[in-house]
Amino acid sequence: MQTDIGKKAAGEKAAEYIKSGMTVGLGTGSTAYYTILRIGELVRGGLDIKAVATSTQSEQLAIEQGIPLIELEKVTQIDIDIDGADEADAQLQLIKGGGGALLREKIIAAASKEMFVVIDEKKLVKHLGKFPLPVEVTTFGWELTFRQLAALGAHPVLRLKDNNRFVTDNGNYILDCHYQKIHNAAALHAQLNNIPGVVESGLFLHYASRLIIGNADGSIREITHPYQAKTSF
Repeated sequence: MQTDIGKKAAGEKAAEYIKSGMTVGLGTGSTAYYTILRIGELVRGGLDIKAVATSTQSEQLAIEQGIPLIELEKVTQIDIDIDGADEADAQLQLIKGGGGALLREKIIAAASKEMFVVIDEKKLVKHLGKFPLPVEVTTFGWELTFRQLAALGAHPVLRLKDNNRFVTDNGNYILDCHYQKIHNAAALHAQLNNIPGVVESGLFLHYASRLIIGNADGSIREITHPYQAKTSF
């Protein structure tokens, strides 16, 4: 695997915020991958944490790295969730779900005191929407949900993998919606959640408290919104 300098820099920087005694959410994707590798190094060096994974892919990587995992139902508090994003803006609004784990990622994010988002500089945008917005839908009646999204101008496309319908870890389908530019993310989020059959959208609003951006030269930029830090469930 060829190392992406920006992603590696962002992913490893996020791991610096982890302290012994914490419960950590492990995200999914090419940048969170580097975070998990670095956490594995720290654990082997004596860092004492527990972690919950947002996908079977991240769970397997954590096991390989020797990171202690805990079942979500046994968690009383998640201190930091570290995850990637397909797009992020300066207001810390995100599009996630390119890897297909958006539902689990949002559950973990909502249950965390803070969410740190790791991206490379190419994923920082002025306006969300150029990246297709993933919408997770039930398999039952998905065609009806598809038509409702199409009628609302979402230009949905059923996600495929190896010429078969892509199925999420929770047994659902994903419709990738092509907006090009999202003018009001909050209004769109509410509109999507009102459609029967929609399980969750890839819009992550008011979750992130810190955005860690890795540049191609290995330097780091951080954007923080302390007022968005949340209490645990």
